[in-house]
Amino acid sequence: MRLVSGFALLAAAASPAIAFTPAARVNTWGSSTSLQSTVEAVSGAEIKAKYDAALEKMKAKDSSSAALSKDDLKIVYEDEHIVVVDKPSGVLTVSGKDGSPSLAGAVFDAFGSEGGSADKMVSHRLGMDTSGLVVFARTMAALRGMNTMFRTRKVTRTYEALVCGHVEADEGVIDMPLMRDYEFPPYMRVSTDEHQRALIGLDAEEVGKKLLESPKDSLTKYSVIAREELGGHPVSRVALTSISGRTHQLNVHCAAFGHPIVADSVYGINGEAAANGGLDEATIEESNSSRASAELQQQIADAASDKSMCVHAKSISFEHPVTGEKLSFESASSF
Repeated sequence: MRLVSGFALLAAAASPAIAFTPAARVNTWGSSTSLQSTVEAVSGAEIKAKYDAALEKMKAKDSSSAALSKDDLKIVYEDEHIVVVDKPSGVLTVSGKDGSPSLAGAVFDAFGSEGGSADKMVSHRLGMDTSGLVVFARTMAALRGMNTMFRTRKVTRTYEALVCGHVEADEGVIDMPLMRDYEFPPYMRVSTDEHQRALIGLDAEEVGKKLLESPKDSLTKYSVIAREELGGHPVSRVALTSISGRTHQLNVHCAAFGHPIVADSVYGINGEAAANGGLDEATIEESNSSRASAELQQQIADAASDKSMCVHAKSISFEHPVTGEKLSFESASSF
C-alpha cells in the first residue's frame, strides 16, 4: 500500500501501490495535511483546563506503578558501564515528581551508578504500559555515549505489537507528521494545517511551548509477522521501527493507519486521545479499505480486556558507548 504526500504509507516496491490520499478530503500544505473540516476557535484557558485534568489522570496512573526488587529484574546484559533490562508492563521507566516506583529506581538500587542517582542512568525510556528492552548507564562516560547515540539515531530498536484487524500489505512505511493535540492535551495527533492555524495567537506561557511547536515529520517502518485471531477476531502481529522517534509515534501512526494497537487505552477505541490519530473515520475508510472498523476495534477491546497494551520493545542494537563493541539484544513478547 502507498500513502502519498504528507499523509503517506509507502509500501515495499514488491507490493502493489494503492493511493492513500483521498483528493476530496486531503490537500498537501507543507509538512502537514489539510482536512476539509471545521476547526473551532480555541481558548488558551480551555486548553489549560483540559491539560490539567489529563495530568491528574496520568499522575493517578503513575502512582500504580509496580515496585520491583533486585530479584524481580530481568537482566539481559551487564558490565561495568551499562545494564540492559527487560522491562515488564505496568512499571514506569523513570519516577515522576511524586516518586512512584520505577525501573530506573530498582536498577539504581541493585547496581548503583557513578552519577549517584537513578536519573543519571537514563538515556531513553519506555511508556509505563510498554514492555521490553531498556539500556541504563552505570558510568557518566556510558551515559554521555548513549545520549549521543540516541540523539544521532545510531541506536536501532524494533518493537513487536498486536494491532487490530489484518494489515493488507506485508510491509511498508507509515509517513504522517505529528503535532500536540490541543483538543486532547497533552496527547499527540496527525498534524493538519487547520489544526496548526488554530494555534495562532495562543500564549505559550498559558498553554506551554510544546503545544505550539511546528509539526514533526514522522516515519514508522512496519512488517507483518503473522495474521492471527484474538477471541475469534482478526489481529496482526507486526514489527515496528520508529525512524524518527517522536512521542507516542507508534501509537498514533497505528491508530491513524486504521489498525490501532490492541489494548491501547489512550490511542485505541474509546481512548483518552483523539480517535484514529485525529483523522475522521471516513478519511481512513476511503483510504484503507482493510482498516479495522470501530465495531471490530470494540470487539477486540472486549476480548483483550484483561491484557496490557500489546506492544513490546523486542530488540535493540548499538555500539557499546565506551568500548565501541557492537551489541545486539532481543527479548520475547508476553502476548
